[in-house]
Amino acid sequence: MEKDNKEKVEISKNFIEEIIDEDLKNNVYNGRVVTRFPPEPNGYLHIGHAKSICLNFGLAQKYNGKCHLRFDDTNPTTEDIEYVESIKNDVKWLGFDWGSNLYFAADYFDKLYDYAEQLIKLGKAYVCHLTPEELKEYRGTLTQPGKESPYRQRSVEENLKLFRDMAAGKFKEGECVLRAKIDMASPNMNMRDPILYRIRFVEHYRTGKKWVIYPMYDFAHPLEDYIERITHSICTLEFEDHRPLYDWVLQSLNLKECPKQIEFARLNLSYTVMSKRKLLELVENKYVSGWDDPRLPTIAGLRRRGYTPSAIQTFCEKIGVAKANSVVDISLLEHCIREDLRYTAQRVMAVLRPLKVVLTNYPDDKVEWVEAENNPENTEMGNRKLPFTKILYIEQDDFRENPPKKYFRLSPGKEIRLKYAYYIKCVDVIKDSAGNIIELRCTYDPDTKGGWSQDGRKVLGTAHWVSAQYAVDAEVRLYDNLFTKPNPDDVEEGQDYKVNINPKSLEILKNCKLEMSLKTAKIDDRFQFLRQGYFCIDRVDSTPENLVFNRIAALRDSWAKIEKNQNV
Repeated sequence: MEKDNKEKVEISKNFIEEIIDEDLKNNVYNGRVVTRFPPEPNGYLHIGHAKSICLNFGLAQKYNGKCHLRFDDTNPTTEDIEYVESIKNDVKWLGFDWGSNLYFAADYFDKLYDYAEQLIKLGKAYVCHLTPEELKEYRGTLTQPGKESPYRQRSVEENLKLFRDMAAGKFKEGECVLRAKIDMASPNMNMRDPILYRIRFVEHYRTGKKWVIYPMYDFAHPLEDYIERITHSICTLEFEDHRPLYDWVLQSLNLKECPKQIEFARLNLSYTVMSKRKLLELVENKYVSGWDDPRLPTIAGLRRRGYTPSAIQTFCEKIGVAKANSVVDISLLEHCIREDLRYTAQRVMAVLRPLKVVLTNYPDDKVEWVEAENNPENTEMGNRKLPFTKILYIEQDDFRENPPKKYFRLSPGKEIRLKYAYYIKCVDVIKDSAGNIIELRCTYDPDTKGGWSQDGRKVLGTAHWVSAQYAVDAEVRLYDNLFTKPNPDDVEEGQDYKVNINPKSLEILKNCKLEMSLKTAKIDDRFQFLRQGYFCIDRVDSTPENLVFNRIAALRDSWAKIEKNQNV
């Protein structure tokens, strides 16, 4: 039975791998497999891009091929070197290496211009002077065909002259464009004489002021793939309707061994937004602290939150490659990081909302070092020593002056077990002038060292604690979903997604008390705070003098419950 299952796993392939296998079988590209990841440098990458990165680089690894990193920088109005560097860092952090295969669309501008002139000479492109409003009107609708431009029948010579004048800066922005001559009656709107070049008097971060005309993505994309000898150009599903145009550009120029565009479903994640426009709006309008805000689905944000590359890769593997769009529950992503850290993160004690406890019968100057497991699920991680002293901190939630039924933690006259240490009993409650509880007076039972009673009495509640004398002060940031609804766009008429921003997506706790081992915590160190969740050092704001910890994920794993119920 085990063997059969193993064989099943081995032969299970996604539809893209099946296409590649067929191409290799038929020697379509002479045994080559070359993919590419082609982001536009107009923002930071998000987890949807991570799926594409894992897919494209993963396929190249599987088939002993190559994956190019290419910046599709054909729109100078929104692109910037900052985004280029952030993208390179994100791809590297995820664990992938493009080697020498780093490319920029801007480096092909001369070639793309020549291809555009070739199309004009072939009678397949023309300069059009319709205004932007007229272009929209002439395009038609999904149910009505478009109308041909009155400039469509210009001669090759006239079109060449006008296109060269466009490149020379003799026309204003919006005054004219270069269009493909295809079919204004096509049921596919993308084939109704699409724009190939437009005028932009904007300096390009890479080419400076050399160009005042810039190619459209749908024109540049297939030619960039061809120039780089890409075999399988893998895009998200919204480009499916653009594939006929992709093929038309290559075929019209009579190019050989052309790349093949394949579309897969993009990643949509619940309780967040993936649109670059919306992410930019959240950043620019200060709804979040920046592109690396831990509440954002950006790779920079996930990294700062404490996610690991392996957890993100596992997540991408689990969601798989599909042909139909769907929404993935964010709980699956959280499940992946919990599973990744379960055996690797050290278990430590951290009191986030401290309540002072004084052990009245414990010697004033005594310090006892108790043995604590670093990770009970991974014994190879060993143990550590923790100081136990007269004055401690426990969580405020671990005490109730008037406890409800079935409350097994500390209350007046009741006992509780301190993890790794002793039983303690509350004998007095100290309040301030406003009636707030500020201190508990307790006794400890010296015969219960290790948390067990020699007389066999049972104590149901166990609390974590930190020695006041040795405590490390820290700020702890509790992150939650940025939006209150699974689909942030689920709004009433006249509203937008921002009405669903979660006002409780970030809670900042000051003066938290952490065990002494966390004093030396470093960036990329990750911990499980007992009974609290998984945490890491904030890589931006934390300093050795002022520690800041981010909650990566709470302990409760709702996806594991879903998976169990589904028998997945």
